[in-house]
Amino acid sequence: MNTAPETHLPAGSAAKPISLRIFGVGSAGLNMLEQIAGKTLQGAACIAVGTRADSLAPSSAAEKICLESKLLRGLGTGGDPDRGRAAAEESADRLKASCEGADVVFIVAGLGGGAGTGISPILARIARETGALVLAFVTLPFDCEGNRRRNQAQHGLLQLKAESDGVICLPNQKMFKLIDDRTSVADTFKITNEFLADGLKGVWRLLARKGLIEIHFADLCALLRDRHGESAFATAQADGPTRSRETVDQLLAHPMLDAGKTLADSDAVLVSMVGGPDLTMVEVSRVMEHINSKCPRAQVMMGAAIDEDFRERLAITLIATRHNESSAAQAGPGDAARTEAATPVDQLDKQLLNRVSGARPHSRFVPPPPSMPPEQMEQLMAKQAMGAARPRKTAARMRQSQLPLEIISKGRFDKSEPTIHKGEDLDVPTYIRRGVSLN
Repeated sequence: MNTAPETHLPAGSAAKPISLRIFGVGSAGLNMLEQIAGKTLQGAACIAVGTRADSLAPSSAAEKICLESKLLRGLGTGGDPDRGRAAAEESADRLKASCEGADVVFIVAGLGGGAGTGISPILARIARETGALVLAFVTLPFDCEGNRRRNQAQHGLLQLKAESDGVICLPNQKMFKLIDDRTSVADTFKITNEFLADGLKGVWRLLARKGLIEIHFADLCALLRDRHGESAFATAQADGPTRSRETVDQLLAHPMLDAGKTLADSDAVLVSMVGGPDLTMVEVSRVMEHINSKCPRAQVMMGAAIDEDFRERLAITLIATRHNESSAAQAGPGDAARTEAATPVDQLDKQLLNRVSGARPHSRFVPPPPSMPPEQMEQLMAKQAMGAARPRKTAARMRQSQLPLEIISKGRFDKSEPTIHKGEDLDVPTYIRRGVSLN
C-alpha cells in the first residue's frame, strides 16, 4: 500500500486539545464560515474578517474584525486586492491578537475579489509569526466571472502558497458536475460552501481526534505544499454491515472524481476516515485497498479516527491534488516580467555561443600623401588659412586639446635629421603645427 510515513503526535497532545481558529475572510469567506459554524468542531473558534461593517453584521461568528480605514472610506476594497492588502497591513496588530494562542489556523476565502485575495496572504503570514500552523481552504472563480477575477485569483493563490503551510484549492468551475440546468446561483454557491466545509471538517477530524492511525499536521502540509494547483474533494458516508463497500462505491461514483480518473491523475491523495468504536482494521484495509488501486502513482496519506457518535457508521473525506499543468496560469505579474526580461538574454547567449567566428578583416592600407612642389603647397596652405579666417556663424567654437601621443620610433628614419623648412619641422603634422581643430 503506497502510504506516507506515519507520524504520531507528541506526548501529552491527547490531554491538551488542539486550539483551532477559523478565519472567514471577505464576502465568500463569511458565507463559507456560516456553513462551517453549523459543523461540530471541538475546540474551534470562528472569526469573521471583512472590510465593511454591513457585511459583518449578519455573521454569527463569536469575533468580528472590521478592517475599515481611511483608505477604504467605508466603500470596501472595490475588488482591488492591493487595497485589501493595505487594510490588513494597517490592522496587523488586531489580526495578530486574534491569532495569539492558536495551535492551528484555518483560513477560508474566495479568491478573485479584493478582500479575500488581498487579506488572506497577510493573515497567513501573521498567523505563522505567532507560531500557529496555517492551512488555507480557498475557491477559485467560475470562468464566467471574467479574466480579471481569474488573474487576480491566480496571483493571490501564489502569494497565499508562499505564506501558508498548505493550501487546499477548489475551482468553482468543477461545481458544474454537481448541478443541473435548474440549480440556482444561490444553491450553487451553497453546494460549494457545503462541500468545502465538509473537507475542512474531515481534515480537522484527522488532526484533532484520537485515532487508529494519526497524522501530524506538518506531514499534511508537506504533502500538500506545491501540489495544490488542482484539487478535488469527495465525501461519502454509510452505515450498517456493508458500510465500507458502500462508501467506496459512493466515492468512485462521485462526480468530482470523474469515475476515478481524477485519482489516476493525482500526485497526492489524503483519505480521512472516521468511525465508531466498532470500526475494524479489516474495514480500513478494504477501503484503502480500493483507493490505492485507483491511484497507483500518487502519494497516499491515510488517517482513521474514532468517534463515539459514529457507532455503526463510516464517513470518508478524500482530497486529491495534482500539479497545475499550466505554470503560466499561476505566474504573477512579477514572474511574467522576470520571464520576459530573461528571454532576450537567453537568446543573446545562444547567438554568442553558436556564432561561427569568421576570418578577421585585413588591415586598412593608407597610401602616403602625393608629392607636391613647395610653391603649390604654400598656395594650398594659404587658401586654407583664408578659409579659416572667415567668421563662422556658430556662436561657440569648440576647442580641441592635443592628444598625449608620443612618437616612440620613426623606424628606419629614427636617426635622420628633422626636416626643417623656414623654421618649421615638417615632420610634425600640419594640423598640429597650425593648431587646426578637427571636426
